[in-house]
This record gives sequence, structure tokens and C-alpha cells, in this order.
Amino acid sequence: MTLPAQLIRFVLVGAVNTGTYYGCYLLLLHVLPYLAAHALAFALSMTGSFFLTSYVTYRTRPTWRKFLLFPLTNAANFAITTGGVYLLVDLAGFSSRYAPLVAAAAAIPITFVISRTIMLRPDNPPRKRPEPVA
Repeated sequence: MTLPAQLIRFVLVGAVNTGTYYGCYLLLLHVLPYLAAHALAFALSMTGSFFLTSYVTYRTRPTWRKFLLFPLTNAANFAITTGGVYLLVDLAGFSSRYAPLVAAAAAIPITFVISRTIMLRPDNPPRKRPEPVA
């Protein structure tokens, strides 16, 4: 699959994941402060995102190794979106309802690069054979 095709699929999967996240966020916003709602909604949507990214974006087999590394993909996303939500709500006066959507757009390119690196890396890279001693 070509890089542009992967990027398009990544954006489509991201849109589904963002919708899942945002729905959870809006529900949780009724009972939690906005940053807590953001963190919990983000955590809930991560597992679904892993499987969609694996099967749809990169067409790879999900493995425990990739699953355990996948949160690294989301760590950058989480930092960018959390910082963005805070800056937009507390400093720029945006509505806490819409700030996560704006912040999520800023995270797309960085998350794609990290995701691609993790998901396409072989689980068992070939080992180098020792050079024969002459």
C-alpha cells in the first residue's frame, strides 16, 4: 500500500476514532471536569483505535507487542491535544465543547509518523549473523 493511501486511511480511521472520543467526552463532560473527561474519553477510544489502525490503515496483524507500543503513538497525540485543549479553553476562551476538535487536528501529522513506525515495524526483526572469523 502506498504512503498516500495509508495517510488517507489514517485520516479516515482518525475521524472514526475522533467521533468515538468526542461522543465519550460529551457524555463524561456531564459528570467530570473537562480535563478529566478528556483523559478518560481518550483512554476509552484508544483500544478501538489500535484495531482500526492495524486492520484498516496498515493492514497488519495486531500483536501484543504492537498493542503494548501503541500507547506511544497516542502519547504524542495526548500531549498535543491536552495542551491544546488547555490553551484553547483557559487562555483563548474557546468553548470546552469544541476545543478538543481543534486540538485534535494539530496532532494528525505527528501521530501518523509515530503510528506508521510502530505498526509497520516487524515484530521479530532478522538477527544479524556474526561475521566469520578468518
